[in-house]
Amino acid sequence: MTAPVFVVDSVPGGGEYVLDGAEGRHAVSVKRLRPDEEVTLTDGAGNWADAVVVAAEGKDRLTVRVTACASEAQPAVRITVVQALPKGDRGEVAVETMTETGVDVIVPWQAGRCITQWKGERGAKSLAKWRSTAREAGKQSRRVRFPDVRDALTTKQVAALLAEADLAVVLHEDRDVASAALATADLPATGEIVLVVGPEGGVSPDELSAFAAAGAKPHRLGGSVLRTSTAGTVAAALLMTRTGRWS
Repeated sequence: MTAPVFVVDSVPGGGEYVLDGAEGRHAVSVKRLRPDEEVTLTDGAGNWADAVVVAAEGKDRLTVRVTACASEAQPAVRITVVQALPKGDRGEVAVETMTETGVDVIVPWQAGRCITQWKGERGAKSLAKWRSTAREAGKQSRRVRFPDVRDALTTKQVAALLAEADLAVVLHEDRDVASAALATADLPATGEIVLVVGPEGGVSPDELSAFAAAGAKPHRLGGSVLRTSTAGTVAAALLMTRTGRWS
């Protein structure tokens, strides 16, 4: 079994390190780690250290000894998913599975047909949940570079993001709109791929026009229609294979 991952503010360069607070409590009281077991410490930004447990004390204090340090380079092709806001807790489900798949950036999108509205305090709480979910899913999936969950964007702001991408794609289920399949799209060897996932009600014609003007083309995934909370994960998995990140 791979070593569990714990998040630290700054990855130690060597010697002994004390993991305490919430992460220490998880290590000692939940994982019940004991001396000589292995752990990984990361800042979630690509820096990490392998370590061995020296002692577990109380309920939240774990002392480890660092055995190796390294940094994970940015991937040659980075994948951003612009995720329209789903209903209920499906947003957290989408963030969790996209994180586990390896998505690099997740952008909440207040699409015109979204039932959910992120406004004021509710929007701030929802964004905090997405970011917390990405952090926990990053730990669970043993990532050392967690996805960047951005602030929610408007359609105009999404169009600006698409205009800067090396490949911009709007996922669409209608073959009359999306004649091209994502499985056969020409992918860049390096740079940024940005995928747009619409809401349950679909991407509106005005939104499609705005995105097309920014250089984004509609692509389909397959013959079945996926929920907004699963489409981004499926598309990202396909791209992970095609770009060699899952080789």
